[in-house]
Amino acid sequence: MTIASVNVRPRSGSAVSGFWPVLRRMVSRPSGAIGLGLTLFNVVVAIAAPLLTSYDPATPNADTINLAPSFEHWMGTDSLGRDVYTRVIYGGQLAMMVTACAVAIAVTWGGLVGILLGVIGGRTDEIAMRFVDAMLSIPWLLFLLLMVSIIGGGAWIVVPILGFFYGISIIRISRAAALQVSARDFVTAARARGESLWAVVTREVFPNVADILLVEGAMQWSWMLLAFSSLSFLGFGAAPPTPDWGLMIASERSLLAIAPWSVLWPCFALSTLIVGINLTADALGKALGVDRAREKPT
Repeated sequence: MTIASVNVRPRSGSAVSGFWPVLRRMVSRPSGAIGLGLTLFNVVVAIAAPLLTSYDPATPNADTINLAPSFEHWMGTDSLGRDVYTRVIYGGQLAMMVTACAVAIAVTWGGLVGILLGVIGGRTDEIAMRFVDAMLSIPWLLFLLLMVSIIGGGAWIVVPILGFFYGISIIRISRAAALQVSARDFVTAARARGESLWAVVTREVFPNVADILLVEGAMQWSWMLLAFSSLSFLGFGAAPPTPDWGLMIASERSLLAIAPWSVLWPCFALSTLIVGINLTADALGKALGVDRAREKPT
């Protein structure tokens, strides 16, 4: 198993204080500009969906079943007569809200635990990391299906499950960064002054790993979107008649041969968002100087 190695250096500011310089460095790269454009486009369309269509995304219409794309229905209609274009632009709302909340949970708890382990070290660190290794050896989809089978399905029930599971991998990232920072002189000096563990973590270590957590959170968002769509496809995420891309693909896949538009458009929308977030996360990492090169853990 591999983890991301990171170049950590003391920072006098944060990504927030240097927002515009970071943004300029991101869009200066073609991949970063494309990724940011795709991501913002999907977010804006999802927010503005009620203004972009006059159709109801959930109400069936027996008179317009499986119609091909036309001026009236740009992307055709599905097996229940609902406008595919309307369901596609509404489809990203739930997925983005659910996964954004899950990312916040994962980065918060995984980042905190990883930083604490990196600062504490010793036997506590070794025992905890063996548990983390064991958890990461479980296939992610099998783990998610096991959890939702125990707790129950539903879009918002999936939030803590995704937050917990993806937070485990963030533990490894934040711990690796914290280990590097903990060896620096300014952390040694803080300990020599008698500062508490919490003070060392919050004042000395966290500011120097915040950029890394920000980049990892962005990357986790794309993985969570794919995971949530997979759960919806399997019937454990969004529930009918909610407009959701994974659910749309699952409900219409049997009609792919006669009405492909009702499957291909949600696939295309999901793909553009995931690709956009991945490109944005990669550009953000380069703009912040975070090295995500892979190497064997020690």
